[in-house]
Amino acid sequence: LHARYVLNLLHETRKHLKQLPNISHVSTCYSEEVTVCGDLHGQLDDLFLIFYKNGLPSPSKSYVFNGDYVDRGKQSLEILIILFAFLLIYPKEVHLNRGNHEDHMVNLRYGFAKEVMQKYKVHGKKILKMFQNVF
Repeated sequence: LHARYVLNLLHETRKHLKQLPNISHVSTCYSEEVTVCGDLHGQLDDLFLIFYKNGLPSPSKSYVFNGDYVDRGKQSLEILIILFAFLLIYPKEVHLNRGNHEDHMVNLRYGFAKEVMQKYKVHGKKILKMFQNVF
């Protein structure tokens, strides 16, 4: 995805998240279900498997993602782009919690910062800084 679109997505995601309270309340009734996921750690195939088995987020398919989206795996950036896009499309059905890997120092140690810089050589610093603002 072109850097301009990544930065736009990050800007819109940050704007949306700033409007939300620090604590998310998610409830269900007997006719609804919520899929709770955590610790994707850059494994895009795991996210695709979750969507394959449970369906994509939609007004009838709620998701809670419990952080640790990045580091270790090689496709953290792609996971965040997908999750942020779904968050903006379905803000009442997609809930993103921050994990300990959504921290700048952890990103430096475990690989997310390096991944961003490798994939976006020219705009990498700007994109990484914006990710940190979103986190």
